[in-house]
Amino acid sequence: MIGNLEHEHKPEHRKDFNDDTGQAGSQHQPLHENHQPGSHTHDFRSFERKRLLIAIILTTLMMAAETVGGIISGSLALLSDAGHMFTHSFALLVSFFAIIYSNRPATKEKSFGFYRAEILAALFNGITLLIITGFILWEAYKRILNPRPVAETEMFIIAVLGLAVNIATALILWRASKKSLNIRSAFVHMIGDAASSVGVVIGAVIIYFTGFYIIDPILSIIIAILILVWAILLIRDSVRILMESTPRSINTNSLIENLIKSDSSIKGVHDLHVWEITTGMYCMTAHIIVEDMSISRTGKLLENMQVFLQQEYNIQHPIIQFESFPGFSHGCTCNLDKNNPS
Repeated sequence: MIGNLEHEHKPEHRKDFNDDTGQAGSQHQPLHENHQPGSHTHDFRSFERKRLLIAIILTTLMMAAETVGGIISGSLALLSDAGHMFTHSFALLVSFFAIIYSNRPATKEKSFGFYRAEILAALFNGITLLIITGFILWEAYKRILNPRPVAETEMFIIAVLGLAVNIATALILWRASKKSLNIRSAFVHMIGDAASSVGVVIGAVIIYFTGFYIIDPILSIIIAILILVWAILLIRDSVRILMESTPRSINTNSLIENLIKSDSSIKGVHDLHVWEITTGMYCMTAHIIVEDMSISRTGKLLENMQVFLQQEYNIQHPIIQFESFPGFSHGCTCNLDKNNPS
C-alpha cells in the first residue's frame, strides 16, 4: 500500500511555536492550511515588529545627533558612526516592512506564503553592511594620509550618547533576534553601531590626552573590520536558508534513526529533506517504509510522527509518503531497520 497523506496539526502540537515572542497561542498555521487566499489570519512576529519600531525611533534620533556632532567636531569617526547608523535605520525599516509583507495571506501561486521576505531582508542588510564598510575604510585611508584635527570634547559627548542609545536598542532587539534571521540582521547592525561608539569614545579620550589625531581613522578601520566579519556571517546564513540547506540544528542521519526507533511499524526512511521557510519554521518531506497496514492505521502513525517531529526537532510541517514493506524493492540506499524485520 502506498499513501501520500497530509495531516493537519492539532492546535496543541503548534501551541508553543514562537513562545519566546511572548505571544499566547499559535503563531503559524500549517503551510497546507494556507493554500487558499485569505486563509492566513495570524499576526506574524508581532513581538518583533513592536521592538523594531522602538529601535527605529531611537536610532533615527541618535543618527541626527551624531551627524550634527560630527560636523561640529570635525571627527571622521563620529561622522562614520552617523553614516553607519543611517544604514542601520534603513536596515531596521527594511526588517520592519519585511515582517509586514510576510503577514500577507498565502496565494495559489505562493502557497508557502511570503515568509521568505524576511530572509531577503536579512541578505539585503548584510550587503548594505559590506557597502558601508568599504566607505569607512576608504575615508579612513584618506585621513591616515592627511590627519585632521578634531574637537575631542564634543566628539566624546556625542559618542557617549550614541553608545547609550545603541546599547538600549540592541537590548530591545536581543530577545527577538533569537527567533528571526531578519531581526538578527538588524541586531547585528546595532551591535556594530555599539562597537563603533565604543571606538569613538576611546579615540576621543586618547586624542584629548595625546593629540594623536591619527587615532581617529585607525579606530574607524578596526570598527570596519568587525562590521565586515558580522556582515559575512549574516550573508552566509541568509544564503543557507535561500538555498534550502538543512538547518544547522538538525542531523538528518540522527533524525532518520530516531524516526525508525519511534514506532515499530516503521521499517525504513528514504528521500528525506529538511529545510527552513524562514528562521525557526522547518519543513520536511520523506518516504516512510512501513509494514502493510490499513489507511486508518497510517493516519494514527502519521499523527504520532507529527508530534514526535514537532517536539524533538521543531519541524512544524512534515509531508509524508508511505510505502509498503515488503514489496519495496527500488534498489535505493534507504535506511532500513535491520533489527526489526517484517
